[in-house]
Amino acid sequence: MSEDYTAYLDRFVKCLDEERFYDAHEALEEVWFPRRFEDDMEMKLVKGFINAAVSFELTKRGRPKPATKAWGNYEKYRPLLDAFTSENTPYYVRLALRVEEMRKVRES
Repeated sequence: MSEDYTAYLDRFVKCLDEERFYDAHEALEEVWFPRRFEDDMEMKLVKGFINAAVSFELTKRGRPKPATKAWGNYEKYRPLLDAFTSENTPYYVRLALRVEEMRKVRES
């Protein structure tokens, strides 16, 4: 994993931890946006993580229906984690566990 890419992922996690969900979304958007038209499973998974952050931000803003829809987009891309392997896979696994745990906490 390149240091630059790792920095975006680390920033995403830091923003999640600080409940700055919009900023978390922006951190990964910088990685995804230039590659958004590629038919690439890894970029689609990144898009899923972006949607998880969007879901948390919408929940924070009191918009449960759009939040549920954004989470559904995360869930749509989540199976891709098992469909490819990259040097980033271990990071993505930890990230998936983290956002899914955050979702459980927010639902309770």
